[in-house]
Amino acid sequence: MNERRAQQTREHEFQEVVQNEPPRADHLDMEDLKNVRLSITADLGEAKMTVRDILELKEGSVIPLEKLAGEMTDILVNAIPLAKGEVVVIADALHVRVSEIIGAVTEEKEVPEE
Repeated sequence: MNERRAQQTREHEFQEVVQNEPPRADHLDMEDLKNVRLSITADLGEAKMTVRDILELKEGSVIPLEKLAGEMTDILVNAIPLAKGEVVVIADALHVRVSEIIGAVTEEKEVPEE
């Protein structure tokens, strides 16, 4: 049977593959990512309410939250913790001032030894 297979096989020449286009990069450059839109949220607090209180809500109702201006809050990017910030009021609107990037390494200045 091996003799029969040997008779059926024949040599073949393959043409050389020529690449006309330059190869694409295997990684993304930071410039490629700069226009990607992300969702950023800040946790401004929670409230516990009874069903009665929820049913009585109407347009214009105010729900008190536990966070106050000046308190720290979490900042999330696409639901992933990114930073911590301080709740601030600027021109009657709430904002969050970034105070710490989570996981960022800060360079410590060397203190000269005496």
